[in-house]
Amino acid sequence: MEVNRINTQSDNCDPGRPTHPGIFPTHEAGKSDHQTAERSVDFPVSVVLPAGGTGERTGLQTPKQFCSFLGRPLISYTIQAFERVSWIQSIVVVVAKENIDLMTDIIQRFQHRKVRVVPGGSTRHRSICNGVLALGEGKEERPVADRPKVVIIHDAVRPFVEEDFLYKIAMAAKDQGAAGAIRPLVSTVIATTSEGYLDHSLERAKYRASEMPQGFTYDVIYQAYQRCSESDFEFGTECLHLALQYCGTNAKLIQGPPTLWKVTYKRDLAAAESIIKETLSQSACVITGGSAQAVSLADALQKAVGGLDMELDVIPDLMGENSRYLLEEWNFIQISVNRSCLSEVEAIVMDLEAANRALLHPMVVIWVHLSGSDELSISGRMVEPKAIMDLASTAKLRNILLYGIQLCQSKDTERWERSALKVAEIMSALIQERSPALVGQLLQA
Repeated sequence: MEVNRINTQSDNCDPGRPTHPGIFPTHEAGKSDHQTAERSVDFPVSVVLPAGGTGERTGLQTPKQFCSFLGRPLISYTIQAFERVSWIQSIVVVVAKENIDLMTDIIQRFQHRKVRVVPGGSTRHRSICNGVLALGEGKEERPVADRPKVVIIHDAVRPFVEEDFLYKIAMAAKDQGAAGAIRPLVSTVIATTSEGYLDHSLERAKYRASEMPQGFTYDVIYQAYQRCSESDFEFGTECLHLALQYCGTNAKLIQGPPTLWKVTYKRDLAAAESIIKETLSQSACVITGGSAQAVSLADALQKAVGGLDMELDVIPDLMGENSRYLLEEWNFIQISVNRSCLSEVEAIVMDLEAANRALLHPMVVIWVHLSGSDELSISGRMVEPKAIMDLASTAKLRNILLYGIQLCQSKDTERWERSALKVAEIMSALIQERSPALVGQLLQA
């Protein structure tokens, strides 16, 4: 009987897709977190991101790497994951010729650095080869320090790659010539006959799933593509196999984290958006203006959010050392006791615009208006909604989402605690959802 294809029998309904793929890094380009800042890479590393796929499995007209969520295309998140690594020298993005202008616009719009766009080929290997060749263009004329020693190849639709793992791949590639990520198989692999019957199955414990990223010394991956056959270019997909077959380089295989999953289907785009929203929603900065009443509410909010998986830092203002929050935080809550203090929110919006951080992720600003019962007259309630709506409309153009919450101060302790809890719940929901449809709304707590 002829064996003609490989199928998989899944142990669960979503093979290879972890329940929670992990935390997406939100650091700015070139900035590493404190856990990886001490890692030293004393050789140049470059990256090739093949992004020429059509995304047929998503069922969308737009290729998945260009599908947007939270105002940015997927490929921009992947580029950011590499740009934030200080020791990565350059990034080559390989796209279909018809998408070069689109990719160039993305790079300019989101101010990506280190990035070069080159046209792809008709197959995955041809596209990766084009990217590798682009890294070597002018190689003889460039200073030795500028030549890539190691090339990392990664999929443009795997945005959740972490610096710690990239470091492992880069170091192993330098030492061994090639290295790649692997993950345990979650499905049983079977071969079928041409008639559609079971031929045999593989012992799952002996096999692993090959994942990205993969790393190579430049000479190994360059020579592999120079020596490989037309059949390899046309039908092959595994770079590690080319390095072994044509260069005799046996890759070091490294167990990868579950964050390496690939956006393949439409539902994966929603999952990726959810992960990024969750990461952006873990903390917030509460600004009191030094008012005793505002501090009292902030303390109550801190207690209330304890069960909502969010941390609150309470500060009087964003001056001096506290200005660091403008570069570290994604969510701000301004508590105002005086009805005329919408200017405080305007100042926060202006500071955030100056910091230019909303370019990569939507920032959230929530104005909490704490008022006495005598201020909630009908005429008084008609004024502020118009003002906050106007400010929110302007801020939204800068990817800053402004919302309002209004509550009445109460001397009744039990009622006050209920109100604080309600504010915390509304605040948490607004931060987590980051809904553009609700900007400018003045909600009642």
